[in-house]
Amino acid sequence: MIPRQIAAWLARAALIAALGSIPTVSAVLADETKLETEDYLIAAADPGIELFIRNKHPAGVTSFTSDRILLYVHGATYPSETAFDLPLNGLSMMDYVARQGWDVYLVDVRGYGRSTRPPEMEQPAAENPPIVDTSVAVKDVGTAVDYILHRRGVARINLMGWSWGTVIMGTYTTQHNDLVNRLVLYAPAWIFTTPPAIGGSGPLGAYRTVTQEAAKQRWLRGVAEDKKADLIPDGWFQQWADATWATDPVGAQANPPVVRAPNGVFADFGKYWLAGKPQYDPGEIRVPTLIIHAEWDADLPSDQAQGYFAKLTNTPYKRFIEIGEGTHSIMLEKNRMQFFREIMNFLNEPDAQSLN
Repeated sequence: MIPRQIAAWLARAALIAALGSIPTVSAVLADETKLETEDYLIAAADPGIELFIRNKHPAGVTSFTSDRILLYVHGATYPSETAFDLPLNGLSMMDYVARQGWDVYLVDVRGYGRSTRPPEMEQPAAENPPIVDTSVAVKDVGTAVDYILHRRGVARINLMGWSWGTVIMGTYTTQHNDLVNRLVLYAPAWIFTTPPAIGGSGPLGAYRTVTQEAAKQRWLRGVAEDKKADLIPDGWFQQWADATWATDPVGAQANPPVVRAPNGVFADFGKYWLAGKPQYDPGEIRVPTLIIHAEWDADLPSDQAQGYFAKLTNTPYKRFIEIGEGTHSIMLEKNRMQFFREIMNFLNEPDAQSLN
């Protein structure tokens, strides 16, 4: 006899499939998967610094193979959780991945989100040079990777980075190919051929501040006027902004409220990417790699992603996917489900070299 709950799931699947809105029963079962969420702080490699980590996985499951574990890291300005785990319309990308039986983690580099803010961020920005550069961020990610490897007793995991996070994860992989299963780079940074959308040209202090108005202007930069209205569904921008600005209680007290973000990334951009010099060699990445990008990304345009892809000369296999009608923040926009599915197609598939 079929248990009542499973019978209900099957009946629901049959009804939805008949209406043409879902292809398989497994997708419905995945929707019903209950998740466990854990938030905690771990000690960084440097004294006095703690790193915020969130973990989601199917409830009651504590053992995962290395190919079903994923760690995500953010970009230059905003923390991980408000992009990767923002429940827009009741679902975040972190939920989507975890409900497919994955053990999913996000980490905030020091100076971002709920990780320790270095003491320079409690002083006026101009009083100190830029803090938290890429080398520091790579060290923080390494701490998170080591923690997950030990916690789950595995030899390697999958990595995903967004924007500056692609530099962090790309650099880490070149140094630790043996600890990485597959690599997902969302909007990879490469040599700039046009001025960047953010960063400015003046002297850099320890950190910078961003208002919600400036954030929205940056988000929609490069989008045609007739496409702006329906790119971000109603309420989604404010839901993201409220969650993001809440991660910086000090900045939230400013008028208008701001998010503070370390400037080490822009010191690196000026020294390397804007000067025509790579900060690391993508040719040293030796694991399967996905490059995924959106058509209207004005922060890191398509030519950067294509240029980067060409430099991946030693991966076992690589893939480039560009999604139409999306910006640098496509995971928070109307076409986000295309983005989610393409990433999971890559991560879930058997070894592509054996698919002949």
